[in-house]
Amino acid sequence: MRALLIYPVFPQTFWSYDKILELVDRKVLLPPLGMITVAAILPQDWQFKLVDRNIRDVTEGEWEWAEVVIFSAMIVQKQDMLEQIAEAKRRNKLVAVGGPYSTSLPNEPKAAGADFLILDEGEITLPLFVEAISNGATSGTFRATEKPDVTITPIPRYDLLELDAYDSMSVQFSRGCPFQCEFCDIIVLYGRKPRTKEPAQLLKELDCLYELGWRRSVFMVDDNFIGNKRNVKLLLQELKTWQETHQYPFDFNTEASVDLAADEELMELMVQCNFNAVFLGIETPDESSLQLTKKFQNTRSSLADTVDKMIRAGLRPMAGFIIGFDHEKKGAGNRIIDFVEDAAIPTAMFGMLQALPLTALWERLEKENRLRDNTRKDINQTTLMNFVPTRPIEDIAQEYIETFWTLYEPKRYLDRVYRCFLKLGTPKHKAPASMPTWVDLKALAIVVWRQGFKRDTRWKFWHHLFSIIRHNPGVWEHYLTMCAHNEHFLEYRQIVRDEIEAQLAEFLALEQEFKQTTTQKLDAVA
Repeated sequence: MRALLIYPVFPQTFWSYDKILELVDRKVLLPPLGMITVAAILPQDWQFKLVDRNIRDVTEGEWEWAEVVIFSAMIVQKQDMLEQIAEAKRRNKLVAVGGPYSTSLPNEPKAAGADFLILDEGEITLPLFVEAISNGATSGTFRATEKPDVTITPIPRYDLLELDAYDSMSVQFSRGCPFQCEFCDIIVLYGRKPRTKEPAQLLKELDCLYELGWRRSVFMVDDNFIGNKRNVKLLLQELKTWQETHQYPFDFNTEASVDLAADEELMELMVQCNFNAVFLGIETPDESSLQLTKKFQNTRSSLADTVDKMIRAGLRPMAGFIIGFDHEKKGAGNRIIDFVEDAAIPTAMFGMLQALPLTALWERLEKENRLRDNTRKDINQTTLMNFVPTRPIEDIAQEYIETFWTLYEPKRYLDRVYRCFLKLGTPKHKAPASMPTWVDLKALAIVVWRQGFKRDTRWKFWHHLFSIIRHNPGVWEHYLTMCAHNEHFLEYRQIVRDEIEAQLAEFLALEQEFKQTTTQKLDAVA
């Protein structure tokens, strides 16, 4: 079977980092790990071609070559996926779809023309698809009634990727999260019992990347890397040895719950393995909202102290924040700004609360008849809320715009990065020195010219850089990387403002039109 794997386009999001990637001549931040895992699970006597449409379009030759076209996507990618399904069907190709979007909303890709729905986790449902298509089936839906044992998951087909196009690689150690946040679809898709691979299994994936010549960052894509702390510590102990043996070819970052800060041994092991950043779901400093959304793990200790412990251990914090929780008091945006500034969190991903399909939040709002139908369906940081909140949506949207704009004001951002890196723990390993590439030198020169000479950030840029070199010299390269991120946020905050204001204006116009129509009907009846 000749299988063409197509990964749909991401719209511009918080994590697109377009301007930063341009500096280093790369196209995309991360590869489609799900797609190359699918390719590894399918029969290896099949032939595969992978097209990541975030890098390039599908060629005519690839369309003609394919016997079956396979798509996987997240909800944010839905528009391009639906369009590509239509394109494949126009060419009379068999189409199979899977991934989080299809699992959550299977009727949408089916309505677009998908022949096979391969839902839930592929270790169970892909073999069912293979059996069906081998027997001549031209359609079918395949679901799982249990969660697979990920120790049987094969090494992803990293060889199918256009490696030079990516800034970082992806590996996965675990699936699932033990917590019960109301708005989160991870526990719906992957369950609340974290399932982990064997340490040796993950190290073989790193061996594969190493043999392919990869020598840059690796993102551990687990939605909560420390969901099973015992197994994570076993992995890290072996990963530490692997890194030492291979002279630290990779630096790692990942996502974790805030209880990471309570385990000093775990943080120490991570830093020894060359983890340098962790994404935390902080969501809000308002404890009442955390309680309401059942994010109880964030209420057990001071969130500010939690972030401080991680920074001093050597882990740069990235954090997610949300505005628009039920019964939220006015000024939530300002409270988030104050928290981010006080905690010195360089990267604060910020969005309005969205009800994701099948989550507890979605089900509750559906029962309360509060879900909105007249909204965009691709959910990201530039999407207006998809439900009726408990305070005026225009107030929430305006707070959101102003908060995002303020957080990423260039001077404020540089100050925050500086305060973080002054106290950031230094790396616990000694990697061999290496010469910077021409691409890296060119990117550095552009950042220095823009921020150190051209813009009015020049005095802060030079003061902060020399102060870091003087007071915490072990982190200066990492610090300059974070300065470069300013290039992305400078543009993206304008995109957020423009798109949210446009959607809000459209929403208010529709609401006004509805009110006028209702009034006219009532007058006519009277």
